[in-house]
Amino acid sequence: MTELASSASAPRGRPRSERSHRAILDAANEILEEHGFVDLTMDEVAQRGGVSKATIYRWWPTKGTLVFEAFTANFLARQPTPNTGSLRGDLLGALRNWIKTVKGTVTGRTLVALIAEVQRDPDLAEIWREHFVTSVRTQHRVMIDRAVERGALSPDVDSDVVLDLVYGSAYHRLLQSHLPLTERFAQNVVDTVVAGLQMDRAGPNGNVKMT
Repeated sequence: MTELASSASAPRGRPRSERSHRAILDAANEILEEHGFVDLTMDEVAQRGGVSKATIYRWWPTKGTLVFEAFTANFLARQPTPNTGSLRGDLLGALRNWIKTVKGTVTGRTLVALIAEVQRDPDLAEIWREHFVTSVRTQHRVMIDRAVERGALSPDVDSDVVLDLVYGSAYHRLLQSHLPLTERFAQNVVDTVVAGLQMDRAGPNGNVKMT
């Protein structure tokens, strides 16, 4: 269990059994694989995990918070931060990893379902912002910080905007399903963002090479 997942589902009441905790998460992941988020029920999780529903609800107040913990460790493990020596290489590698993780996968469908659930589950919304969005962006911001240290980006660059431009477009395609998440899309997004940063960095004398 990751530090992030552990802190996101702190015990509610008596100390939990790690064996039961693991059994519940394993059962939730099995059901997600077989049926998806919508058809996952606490009754089936309890049956497969060999625990009572009361035990589940003592640790996770809603289905969304349970699925969040079951989902998060696997998702983050598949999102390493590339270190290629160039901003373009780092952003492209990270976006490729993200697309590979979510495109046509159970992970991708669960991510979409969790984003929808965040809109109606206040407990999940708080955990989502604090333990997913903030953690992922902190991890990805390292790529921007390294580019600043290399002198490839101005120290004044708004790293949140850069990440929004790269990942906002990707999440848009995932959620809308209006256009595919392809290698060409990944390259076009990164090249467009990097070109804009280069233009901002060039100044009156022309080109600056983005590293």
